[in-house]
Amino acid sequence: MAEKLSPQTALVHSAYVPPDNFGALPVGIHHASTVLFPNVAAMRARNWKEKSGYTYGLHGTPTTFILEARLAEIEGGRHCRIAPSGLAAISLVNFALLKTGDDVLLPDNVYGPNKDQAMWLERDFGITARFYDPLIGAGIADLIQENTRLIWTEAPGSVSMEVSDVPAICKAAHEKGVPVALDNTWSAGLAFPAFEHGVDIVMQALTKYQSGGSDVLMGAVITRDDDINHKIELAHMRLGFGVGMDDVYMVLRSLPSMRLRFDAHDAAARRVASWLKQRPEISKVLHPALPDCPGHDIWLRDFSGAGGLFSVTFDPRFSEEQIDRFVDGLGLFKIGFSWGGAHSLCVPYRMQTMRKTWTEQGGLVRFNIGLEAVEDLIADIAQSLKQMAE
Repeated sequence: MAEKLSPQTALVHSAYVPPDNFGALPVGIHHASTVLFPNVAAMRARNWKEKSGYTYGLHGTPTTFILEARLAEIEGGRHCRIAPSGLAAISLVNFALLKTGDDVLLPDNVYGPNKDQAMWLERDFGITARFYDPLIGAGIADLIQENTRLIWTEAPGSVSMEVSDVPAICKAAHEKGVPVALDNTWSAGLAFPAFEHGVDIVMQALTKYQSGGSDVLMGAVITRDDDINHKIELAHMRLGFGVGMDDVYMVLRSLPSMRLRFDAHDAAARRVASWLKQRPEISKVLHPALPDCPGHDIWLRDFSGAGGLFSVTFDPRFSEEQIDRFVDGLGLFKIGFSWGGAHSLCVPYRMQTMRKTWTEQGGLVRFNIGLEAVEDLIADIAQSLKQMAE
C-alpha cells in the first residue's frame, strides 16, 4: 500500500492496528458480512462447518461463537447454532432431519407455530405429521413407523401445561433408532437437564429468559451428537439464517442474571398460582408444581424449577365474554404473547379450536408472572375477577 493515500481512499482503508491485550468483561460486538483472510491459503483452509475459523458473517463472528458456546454449556451440549427466532430454530431441526416420505410425531400440546409448520410440511412437502397425547409416555412405541425420522416433545406444553414423560419417550424412540427433539424453552435449560434424560436435540427460544427484556427474537438448536450437528449446520447454511450481532450481544449481556431472574419468576408464579387455586372463579390451576396439572408427578421427578409461566381454567359458569372482560380489566398484566420478561402478561385461549382432544369446559387463560411485587399482581387479579363477576 502506498505510504500516502488520497483522502477518499483513506476514508476506506487505514493502516492503523489497535494494540493487543485489551481486557473487559463485556463480549466484543463483531459486525461482519465480509470476513478477511491473510492469504489465499488461509481462505482455502478454513471450514465453516467445523467452526475452526471465520469465513463469512452468516456463519458467525467471535460474538456468535461465544454465545453458542455458552448456550451449549448451560444445556450440557457440545454443539449449538443460533437462529433468528424460536420458530427458525424449529425449522432448522425439521429441515435438517426430514425429507419427502418421512414421518414426524409431535405432541398435541406442541407450540402452535410448530404444529402449523408440521401441517405445512405434510401438505406441501410430502412429510407425514402425526400428533400424539402428550401424556403417552412409553406408549409412543406403538406409534413409531419404519419411516418415522423425528419425534418432537415439549415439557410442559406452553399453553395447556401437561408434563410429558420425556425419558420414557426417549427410551422408546431410541430402541427404534429415532431421535427426539425437545422444546426446552419453558425451563430455559436450567430446570430440566434434557440430555441427561435422553433427549438428542434441544430447541430453545432465546426470546424468553435468555433475553429477559421482551426485545429480542432469537432461537437456538443444541446437541451432543456430531452427525446431527452436521445436518443442523448444513440446514443453517442452506436456509441462510443470520442473526444480528447487536441482538447477540443483548442476549450475552442478559445471561449472567438469567438464573436469578428465573428463580424470581418461579417464586412469584408459585405464590400467584397458589392464591388462584383458592379462588372460586377458577376450576383448575395448570401449574406443573401444583397437583392440578397433568403430569405433576413427572415434574416432581424430573424438574428442579418452574419459571413464571402457567395457565388456569375458569369455572364453566363464566362465559368467554366474561373471561375476556377479566383480561381486559387487568392493569399490571398486559395482553401479549411470549414470556420471560420483566412485565407480567396474560392471554386467553380458545382451546377447543387448538386441540381436538381438549375436554375442559371452562375457558383457559395463560399468565406470565413478571418481576413486579407479588402482592400488587394479586391485587390486580382480584379487582379484575370482582369486576368480571359483577
